[in-house]
Amino acid sequence: MVKFKDRKFIAVEPSKCTGCSLCEYVCALEKKETVWNPLRSRIRVIRVTPAFNLAMACRFCEDAPCIKACPRDALIQSEENGIIKVNEVKCDGCGWCVQACPYGGIAVHPDKKSVLVCDLCDGKPQCIEFCPEEALELVISDEEANRKLAMALGKLPAEIERLSNLAKGKAWNTLLAEAEGKAKRLSAKLEALNKKWTMK
Repeated sequence: MVKFKDRKFIAVEPSKCTGCSLCEYVCALEKKETVWNPLRSRIRVIRVTPAFNLAMACRFCEDAPCIKACPRDALIQSEENGIIKVNEVKCDGCGWCVQACPYGGIAVHPDKKSVLVCDLCDGKPQCIEFCPEEALELVISDEEANRKLAMALGKLPAEIERLSNLAKGKAWNTLLAEAEGKAKRLSAKLEALNKKWTMK
């Protein structure tokens, strides 16, 4: 098994993620896709419930199953940090790597015969920078990412009960204030994103 010296990957704090998808749009924009569309993103948002959402990206696994599954040797993994690059000449978009990935970290490009894999934006992931709830971060181990997921799952029943009680008690002001706070943070990140890209 390969041991990478500098392995880092994006992990989500599910209790913070609102499922807004801004990370997906930022990724598609950063990668200069022709359409600003989440299907062209290297990170995927999975909406489980209104109170629980996930964002999934490549974990740069040691002994990566996606690389073993590729019949065309189109995936190349860095020996330094595990980052996977796609050789678009060799890749035919068969999707075997997608099926092999245990984390949902690879997707078939909607317009090309190739796959999409996170490359950490050369060490400065834009999805992390623009996440309005600061739900994304770089971690160094599967154990750390899995621990955060387990903690969020443990808190989920209490959060659902809290929201349910607020709704039953018609505490609309509290619910609206929380929603407004999230909307303001999202708006601020959208404005920052707009400034960044209009300056380019």
